[in-house]
Amino acid sequence: MFPTPIQMMSLSIRTATMLAEAQMVIGMRMLGMAGLWRVTPSENVRMVSEKLDAVQQSAVSATRAAMQGKSPAVIADHALKPIRRRTSANAKRLAKRGPGTP
Repeated sequence: MFPTPIQMMSLSIRTATMLAEAQMVIGMRMLGMAGLWRVTPSENVRMVSEKLDAVQQSAVSATRAAMQGKSPAVIADHALKPIRRRTSANAKRLAKRGPGTP
C-alpha cells in the first residue's frame, strides 16, 4: 500500500508542472486585466467558474479512488488530474493569444 519511489517522483513532477502552468496562467490573466495580453472579455468569469468545476471533479475522482482502496499516491494523482488538465489547457490557450490588446 506504500507508494513506490517512482510513483512519488512522478507525482511530484506532475504537481510541479501544474504549479508552474498555474503561475503562467495567473501572469497572463493579470496582463490581460491590465490590457497587455490578448484575452477574451469572458476570461474573468471563466477563471472563477472553471475552478469550481475542477475542484468538484478532483474531489469526486479522489473519493472514488479512496473508496476503491487505492494507495495515497494514486489518490493524490486522481485528485491532481482534473486540475492539471485545466492549467495545461489554459496555459496553451492563453499563450497562443499573445501580448497586445484584444
